[in-house]
Amino acid sequence: MRSFRGRFGRLDRGELHEAWQPKLWLVLVALALTVAYLVAFVVENRKAVPVHFVFATAHVSLIWTILLSLAIGLLAGLLLSQLYRWRHRRPGAPPAG
Repeated sequence: MRSFRGRFGRLDRGELHEAWQPKLWLVLVALALTVAYLVAFVVENRKAVPVHFVFATAHVSLIWTILLSLAIGLLAGLLLSQLYRWRHRRPGAPPAG
């Protein structure tokens, strides 16, 4: 069996094969691609757009409009799901938590 001379001594090919973690590298590559996509998304959506309210208009960066809409949607979904659970619980059942 061939061995490699590393910084911390000899490392056999079997040990090198056992140390290889493909799931870790897959997660790291996926994370790097996600970060790159998010950076490109922010850069492409940084221009100011008008947001019309009933009595006023504001010029806001498009990315902030998108992120605010996402946050409001997530919060509304969370609150509605909790309301649904509260309304459809069995009578006499202890509250979940």
